[in-house]
Amino acid sequence: MNTNIWLIRREFWENRAIWMIPAIFGTLLILGALFGQISIPRLTTPEQMHEAAAAYQVIVGAMFYVVMSVYATWYLLDCLYADRRDRSILFWKSLPISDAKTVLSKLIVGMVLIPLVYYAVADATALVGAFILSIRARASIGGALWQPDVWWQIQVLWVYCIVTTALWYLPIAGWLMLVSAWAKRAVMLWAVLPPLVAFILERAIVGTQVIGHVLLVRLAGLPYVAFNGANLEWTEGKGIVDIDGVPASVWHLINPSGFFTSADTWIGAAVGAALIVAAIQLRTRRTEV
Repeated sequence: MNTNIWLIRREFWENRAIWMIPAIFGTLLILGALFGQISIPRLTTPEQMHEAAAAYQVIVGAMFYVVMSVYATWYLLDCLYADRRDRSILFWKSLPISDAKTVLSKLIVGMVLIPLVYYAVADATALVGAFILSIRARASIGGALWQPDVWWQIQVLWVYCIVTTALWYLPIAGWLMLVSAWAKRAVMLWAVLPPLVAFILERAIVGTQVIGHVLLVRLAGLPYVAFNGANLEWTEGKGIVDIDGVPASVWHLINPSGFFTSADTWIGAAVGAALIVAAIQLRTRRTEV
């Protein structure tokens, strides 16, 4: 257990961008709330306040989610390659630490801990921003952006997103780590080129688009499996109540039963596990670039 903890600490020591990027992004959002131009309609009813609070926190969380997705992708693609590039792999292989533990620690950081860091920073940013906006636009919104029940729902949404994202994108993470453990240079190119070539060859020779369809479903299919995209009700029977397409309720948005019973979820997880095993084997056999 201590070895695993130190391996994870090592990732945070060597990759300060894990916490620096969300901290900088959160600071920019807070500065925007502090000095930016505000144009907020007057909120008069409890329903409007509820919807505004939900929309605000979902939008802040969505922006952090996009930034997190970009950085986590780069982290997974670079984590094993960087060890070989700077030859630190020779030092780590001299220690009584298995390659499996090393790879799994990086996978946990990329798929769980990085999202948790962004979740914490997004939460703090949303609360500070709500406080600033409530002071600057008190005549219009007062304390409407702070709704305790909405805040709790957003916590559930974040945890649900972390779990479903980790499972759904496990084959993508496994592929990125496999490339990271194998490529001698141009890891980004090697991550994109083989699937692209396979798609083009299938389309040109066979005339089908199976590979393209599988890739599209895996890259963009999570919202359709993990969420009820057509149900945006705040409470059952009261119709759709949202602001600019942002659902006002978490409880009628998430679809855990559909996600965890989907064959696509577990087939993808199995493929991801196989790719992770392959990455471990490659790391065992490869040293520096």
